[in-house]
Amino acid sequence: MPDAYNDRVRLAYERAGPADAETVVFVEGIGYGRWMWRWQRRAVEDDYDTIVWDNRGTGESSEPEGPYTMVEMAADLAAVLDDAGVQSAHVVGASMGGMIAQQFALEYDRARSLTLMCTSPGGPDEVPIPEETLEHMYDVPESYDERESIRYKMTPAVSDGFFESNPDLVGRIVDWRLDSDASDEARMWQGAAVEAFDVADRLGEIQMPALVLHGTADRVVPVGNGELLADGLPDVRFHTLEGAPHLLFIERADDVNEYLTEFLADV
Repeated sequence: MPDAYNDRVRLAYERAGPADAETVVFVEGIGYGRWMWRWQRRAVEDDYDTIVWDNRGTGESSEPEGPYTMVEMAADLAAVLDDAGVQSAHVVGASMGGMIAQQFALEYDRARSLTLMCTSPGGPDEVPIPEETLEHMYDVPESYDERESIRYKMTPAVSDGFFESNPDLVGRIVDWRLDSDASDEARMWQGAAVEAFDVADRLGEIQMPALVLHGTADRVVPVGNGELLADGLPDVRFHTLEGAPHLLFIERADDVNEYLTEFLADV
């Protein structure tokens, strides 16, 4: 597995798909490793060169001292593409990854298109994370072991009944997260970048085609934030997935993949 470097920050990434095809690069959310894109990557890797990578502080990438900024993490994405020899790519980001994608599009003339899932442009009109969700994300009962803690943190991001209906999948997700999640400290450093993020008044500068997907039942990044993106981006397709939660790319992978593959084929 190759490593890219942004200054002294090591960034682990992997690549699959036809070497002579257009590149699709995936950017994950806060604390998550590159496993989260396995469903979307599988849907496109026959037709596209695909890159998945671990954000700083996550998985096999290094954990520099924080707090982090979106500008730094957009530069990390540029470093990964540089190491892979890719000049431009379709950028797919979810949650914090969607913020990194927006920052990358503004800082570098290298995004062929953007796909932004369950994310926000920040700014004064941003719909905040509900207080109940924040409590689940950061106030885990002390009596919980590692596996119980991960499930507790995930609860607002999935639909009611998801754990009970998908025990095998949930077990695998917990295993993946145990193997690659950001440390508590690195998660806080990534969170600082999310809290400071605000490109709401610059969305008009993002001229490349964009696809915005958002679940109407998102309890982490409420759907009003997807509406802000759709209102501000000049060339956008906006689709809401009725009843879909924050982790729509897992729970509603078939729907997401249909929208994504159609969009990529068109742009």
